Amino acid sequence: MYQHGHYGAALLAYAPLGAAVGLAGYEAAAIVGGLVCVSLSTLPDCDHRLPFLEHRGPTHTLVFAALVGAALAAAASVLVEAASPLVDVAFVAFAFAVGTLSVGSHLLADALTPMGVRPFWPLSRRRYTLGVTPAKNPVANYALLVAGVLAAVAAAVGVSAVG
Repeated sequence: MYQHGHYGAALLAYAPLGAAVGLAGYEAAAIVGGLVCVSLSTLPDCDHRLPFLEHRGPTHTLVFAALVGAALAAAASVLVEAASPLVDVAFVAFAFAVGTLSVGSHLLADALTPMGVRPFWPLSRRRYTLGVTPAKNPVANYALLVAGVLAAVAAAVGVSAVG
């Protein structure tokens, strides 16, 4: 998929987590988490600019998703200065989830294309694809974006209705 499709996929994947965080009373964290998730959603495509990596290679794996989650969690642990260690753990876990989810949503969107992804590399070279649409299909990319925006709006409305 292209950039707009990945933004939509990230919003779709993040909406339930964002709603849960918002319903727990952390609306600002839910919004920031959504922005970070969308911002990182195209990170796996950095392989286009790295000559030694094949496209949809190591950056399109669950290992890479976990590494991005761990990097975001490490950054969050440096930033956290809460009074309660439990809040610290929850914030760091949330950061890990956002980082992992951002790359995971990218993998799911790319699995819609005939080229697919190899999410379990290096353990397996098996490619997973649903073969629904080519990555360059503008209708599919904008449909994902619209679906993601609708999911984010629904989550926000749900949180505000309860709060």
